[in-house]
Amino acid sequence: MNRMSQATMNAPQELKVFISTRGSARDECGQKLGNGAWIALAHDRGALCLSCADLDHLVFLPSGDTALTRRARRHATLSAIVLKWSRTRKRYERQGVLVEEAGLAKAEAECLTDVDARRLRAAREAERRAELDQGYVTDFARRVRASFPNCPPGRERTIAEHACLKYSGRVGRSAAAKTFDEEAVRLAVVAHVRHLETSYDNLLAAGRDRHEACHEIDDQVRLVLLRWQRP
Repeated sequence: MNRMSQATMNAPQELKVFISTRGSARDECGQKLGNGAWIALAHDRGALCLSCADLDHLVFLPSGDTALTRRARRHATLSAIVLKWSRTRKRYERQGVLVEEAGLAKAEAECLTDVDARRLRAAREAERRAELDQGYVTDFARRVRASFPNCPPGRERTIAEHACLKYSGRVGRSAAAKTFDEEAVRLAVVAHVRHLETSYDNLLAAGRDRHEACHEIDDQVRLVLLRWQRP
């Protein structure tokens, strides 16, 4: 590994996600990951899929627009560098970054005119809709609202869309979720609350271990769930 690659790998306080070049198994959930899977390395727990690493709510911004990338990372509480091993150059090369969608939207608005920003957002939303089974999302959202009747308006749809994206790892794609199992629905809501209603992402961005961070914000999550479950 050359100096540039070593410097990229050792950059302080930066979360990294790797695009796999061979098949592997997730150490935490045990499912198989094929060539091209996106994984995070978690110290002594080995390879984690994005769902297990609690990074699956982030969106991918490919390399190419330096100003957009810089602004998106500045506006995002949590971000991660995406790397892939180059067999020809024998080094890890940056493919882009994973950032929070809200941060990316702010960055687009800063970088582009309003018309261009709307065009880019519309294109991204079209790609997102293409990956969703709309009928399934609607049913999942309805079950979220039934279980958590006091959650803010529209949140059930946001939770369902994040949970049901078709790539491997999302809780909404599990067999239990497809039968609208109560625990699968609850896990999708917990994941949403953890990222949007607590200080969890700040703790991850500061380098805290994922399990320690989860334990620290458990009470925050529990209070939000109790509030949302009230009729």
